[in-house]
Amino acid sequence: MSHDDSEWNEAALANASAGDTGGLEVPDQRAGGLIIFLNGASSSGKSSIARELLRILNESFFHMPVDAFHAMRSDRDIPDEHLQAEIDRTARGFHRAVAGMSAAGNNVVVDHVLSQRWRLLDCLDLFPAENVVLVGVHCPLPELERRERIRGDRTPGLAARQFEQVHAHGIYDIECDTSKNTPGEIAKQIKTTLAQRPTPTAFTRLKLGSAHRRSELSSTHKS
Repeated sequence: MSHDDSEWNEAALANASAGDTGGLEVPDQRAGGLIIFLNGASSSGKSSIARELLRILNESFFHMPVDAFHAMRSDRDIPDEHLQAEIDRTARGFHRAVAGMSAAGNNVVVDHVLSQRWRLLDCLDLFPAENVVLVGVHCPLPELERRERIRGDRTPGLAARQFEQVHAHGIYDIECDTSKNTPGEIAKQIKTTLAQRPTPTAFTRLKLGSAHRRSELSSTHKS
């Protein structure tokens, strides 16, 4: 420790004992932030809706897309046999980053693809169910495939592989179809719904259903 560091520590402790914390205290935290969870297949328009939400919502929100976490990874080839494990670890880390932001009182717009059931179960375990607004972002498969071709930055067939599973859980607070409405129109629909959120939330109902199934499985194994 340098001489300057030692002096700063002594001064900070002296101020703290005199009632001046000198920045040592953690700032007051408000209750957990709201999570607007946009779930839909690749190319369904989630990011466009998220950008509109950040523009029109009255409070501060962070847009947290799972794609941004994949983009943080170092640019190197990953062997095929390791690729899925890498993707799964990234998704698990993403879920925990969202949970941490919300727990610190930040409002978040999540842009994700629940293309595997474990992802939903992981989020149900991590996110406070009463703070989540689950939005189903639908789009017909032919339109998804058309957008995929135009974008050119997605693996061909990705949307088709996700299509059946992504909405398999079937329960939402809000649902929309990006082939029928613009991102701006859908963002306004979501904003309107926030003022009168349904109770219990979709996450609450999904969590209860998941707990019931786990209990049944446990009873079956014991018998």
